Amino acid sequence: MTDKLAILIWAATPDRPELCVTPLVHALAARALDAEVEIHFAGPAVRWLIADIADNAWVTEGREKSIGDFLREVLAAGASLYACGMARTTWVTGHDVLIPQAGAAGATAFVARTLDPAWRTLVY
Repeated sequence: MTDKLAILIWAATPDRPELCVTPLVHALAARALDAEVEIHFAGPAVRWLIADIADNAWVTEGREKSIGDFLREVLAAGASLYACGMARTTWVTGHDVLIPQAGAAGATAFVARTLDPAWRTLVY
């Protein structure tokens, strides 16, 4: 069994916060199993890495936990977060600030993970 998981979030965008929970919970589950976890954000989903957006996106009407809360939990568990450079150019404006823990990794980095037999990948 491999102990490395790369997750691509691209369709779970800020207009549908409930779609972003599953990949983040899967990342937490993989970390609980001691897997190395990378989460790559592409397309408009890169906007999740803007703190104001993530902190103001609630999964349920009861507002128990924001996407920002989930991201902090994933980071505390030891997962790495990456913003696609092309996505940043298109979806992150000049006044937007990404969270400081967000690294940079382009499409090639995620594709390399899919081709590497040591890694498993999930796409959301």
